[in-house]
Amino acid sequence: MRSLQEGPDPSEEPKPGKDKSEFRNYTEGKLIDRVYHTYLLMHTHQTVDFVRRKRAQYGPCSLRRMSVMEALELLDQLVDESDPDVDFPNSFHAFQTAEGIRRAHPDKDWFHLVGLLHDLGKVLVLFGEPQWAVVGDTFPVGCKVQSSVVYGDSTFHDNPDTKDPRYSTECGMYQPGCGLENVLMSWGHDEYMYQVMKFNKFALPKEAFYMIRFHSFYPWHAHGDYGHLCSEEDRRMLPWVRELNKFDLYTKQEDLPDVQQLRGYYQSLIDKYCPGQLCW
Repeated sequence: MRSLQEGPDPSEEPKPGKDKSEFRNYTEGKLIDRVYHTYLLMHTHQTVDFVRRKRAQYGPCSLRRMSVMEALELLDQLVDESDPDVDFPNSFHAFQTAEGIRRAHPDKDWFHLVGLLHDLGKVLVLFGEPQWAVVGDTFPVGCKVQSSVVYGDSTFHDNPDTKDPRYSTECGMYQPGCGLENVLMSWGHDEYMYQVMKFNKFALPKEAFYMIRFHSFYPWHAHGDYGHLCSEEDRRMLPWVRELNKFDLYTKQEDLPDVQQLRGYYQSLIDKYCPGQLCW
């Protein structure tokens, strides 16, 4: 395996059941109406005030106590309405991602666990949040929306922040180079799971926390937008986010994994890095 700084080796790309060009198609497909409606609601209601309220509401992790595996089982009930690629429960996607990472990085068991954990924040839907406040690509609130945001040209017309001069410039309420840790991202499963990991003191490396916090920030890691807000640390972490994304995206296929067969291995990782009953 080449180092992450060297970039991915095409020969090591996951081998999905369909061509890469067929993923993340936001213009056509059987799920496209559902996907567009989810993003329309997201881009209407995700504002600076909304994000601040949700951070305050969920930051204390005081909703309930449960293990990682119990949370994962909740995702048996969730089909992500923002995803144009799959129409099956999110729990299967977690194992697909983790197994793809495990095959490519057999010596990094903590990274295997990241694959399993990365979408676990979507349990917010089962806690009562609407999907538009949980799923989908993330973007910074409080500054001008960049061109690569999905449906960005047709879904923000009723968002009040777009009419606020404080938030209408490239940097908006931020300073250039302030670092993504100081940027308010649209509220969703990335930030929530990051907060859960931090609150419960997961024994994972910094890269794991970072990947989970920003893996849905496609305008940045896939399209190069919002670089003016990034710090040197963000740029150092970018290859890790892209490495997770490779498996998050390209392992999606209708051939579902045998979850029961895999549970033992992943339970051993949970016991090693984030055991027991956690605060959510």
